[in-house]
Amino acid sequence: MGEHLSTQLFGINVNLDTLITMWITMGLLIVISFIATRKLSLIPNKLQIVFEGIISYFSGIAESNMGKNEAKKHLPLLLTLFMFILTANLIGQLPWRLIHLHQGELASPNNDINMTAAMAIVVSIYYIFYGIKAKGFKFFIHNFKVDGIMIALVDLLELFVRPFSLALRLFANILAGEILVFTFASMCAYFVPLPFMAFEIFVALIQALVFTLLSTTYIALAVNKEE
Repeated sequence: MGEHLSTQLFGINVNLDTLITMWITMGLLIVISFIATRKLSLIPNKLQIVFEGIISYFSGIAESNMGKNEAKKHLPLLLTLFMFILTANLIGQLPWRLIHLHQGELASPNNDINMTAAMAIVVSIYYIFYGIKAKGFKFFIHNFKVDGIMIALVDLLELFVRPFSLALRLFANILAGEILVFTFASMCAYFVPLPFMAFEIFVALIQALVFTLLSTTYIALAVNKEE
């Protein structure tokens, strides 16, 4: 566990197994989204109900944190994050170990710190950009009093801590869950791992929610103009 199949791409070392499952995740999302939106109707089918429920849930949270107008701007990113992370987490529950690689193994792309760090960096750049757009230089420095400078220094530190905490939390939980299931599957391949696999499905949802809700909070703190 934790070893990856690496290759060189444009002179950059890339974890090929993570890349494969990442593209599988994106492909599944494209197909599911196409099916869900192909025949929209006033009387929705089950899949449409699920997607509308997800959109309504995050729309309500975003609006309560940053207002209706701001929520509309940032909802596409938040929904994309949630759907990608959830699907990627669930991908890890498939029996990838039946496919034997000479190095590494196929698993959830979120068990690679590079994947979770990339998403966290994207979120950080995103809310910093919109924070500067909304508040200008005050996004970094609240005022020039002593206490204001101290708060600004803490805020600057948080700009670096936030992406690290987002990335590490998601990576550690997904990797730990896969190691747990793998351990019990090695000890007893039948029945014993099933409760842990069911629990990991629950964890997959929770981790997707946590990452997305924290991202929502960070964006809201950046764009809200109340001091």
